[in-house]
Parts: sequence; C-alpha cells; structure tokens
Amino acid sequence: MAIVRSGQSPPRTDPAARTPLRARRAAVLAQLQAAGTPVPVVEVAQATGLHVNTARFHLDALVADRLAERRVEKAEVRGRPRVLYSAHVEDAGPRSYRLMADMLLDVVTALDPQGSAAGATGRAWGSRLACEVGPQGAQEPLARLDTVLDGVGFAQTRQEGPRGAEMHIHHCPFIELARQRPDVVCTLHLGLLRGAAEQLDTPVEVTDLHPFARPGVCVATLRERAGADRGSST
Repeated sequence: MAIVRSGQSPPRTDPAARTPLRARRAAVLAQLQAAGTPVPVVEVAQATGLHVNTARFHLDALVADRLAERRVEKAEVRGRPRVLYSAHVEDAGPRSYRLMADMLLDVVTALDPQGSAAGATGRAWGSRLACEVGPQGAQEPLARLDTVLDGVGFAQTRQEGPRGAEMHIHHCPFIELARQRPDVVCTLHLGLLRGAAEQLDTPVEVTDLHPFARPGVCVATLRERAGADRGSST
C-alpha cells in the first residue's frame, strides 16, 4: 500500500507493467537513450564500465523485453558488419490509464445522464467481441458466450435462482470503477452482456444486472429467448 504523506495527493499512475530494471541494466538502457543513434556493444561497454560480454548480455535482455532494438549495420567495407543497439522509441515511463478512465467516466456522466449511450456502447462492444470468437457451429452458443466473457476477464457461472435462470459473475474486471460509478460502468457491462448474447443467438437473453447482489457476486437475470432451441441451453 502506498504511503501518502500529509499534504500530498495519492499517486495517479498505474502499477508498473514490468519489474523495475536492476542498476546495471538500467545504466545500459540510459546509455542507449543518451546516445540518440544506434551504437555498438563496445561503445556501450566503455561508457558503462562493463565488460563487453556483460554489456552484450544486458543489451540482449533489453531487446527481449522490447526496451531496445538490435540491427546489423550495412557494411561499406569488407569485414564482419557490426551489431548496433538503440533504445526502443516507445516511452517506457509510467501510465495513468486509471486516471483517464476516471476522467472519461465524468465525461460520460455529463453527456449521458440517462445512461442510454452507455448501454448502447456496451451492446455494440458485446456484439463486436462476439464476432471474434470464431465461426458459428464450433461451439454451442452459451459456450461461445463464456468464451467472450472469459476473454474480457469475467468469471461467471449459470445456475437456477429463486426467480429463474441467473448468471453469477464472480470477478469484475472493472471493479474499482464499478464501485465508483456503478450507474455508468454497470450499464456498460449489462449492454456488453446483451450485445454478446444477441450476436451469438443464445437460447437465453439477459434481462437485468444486479451489481453487488451479494458479497463478491453480481447477478444477471436470464430469460429464455422466444423461439430458442431448448437443446442448446445447457
């Protein structure tokens, strides 16, 4: 847990996507960034005080981590061409996507107070994701729906509840935002469920979503779709 000192705001950057670099590897990367142009191993070794083989080891590791690029120099004279390294052009600094999501939630709330656009957007994305699960016939519709939701990060089960069939969602990949603005996020979520189910022509339709219906579980109510094949509802 981050410690917030008096008078300071909490950090707004997202957790690091990769493990922080150790001192030597960070020094090698810093040298590549300072060089500005592709450089050979020998030059990096001299600048960092490392043995050539050690510098090459760290350079190759940076390439594997996509923090550096490696290319072979075009030789203008006879001889073995040099291998050159350069820092990857992508900024490796911190990201603040959570802050961006918070800001966008405020935009959505201001422009769509009734939630109609959020529901329609969720529905469109559910349909789009359902189109990516493969050709119809490879799996039963409900199994394909599970594939869509698994890909998003949900952990869902279907069972009979006191009012009929239900989908219990045990993990919400939007949980922090959903707790903050359930009116927007859960409306998007419901739209996604409906759009995916409609696109896959599942034997059931999603009629409602009850956020935090019980500890650790959100519950979506299901209803048999008119004209659905009962044999495909298992």
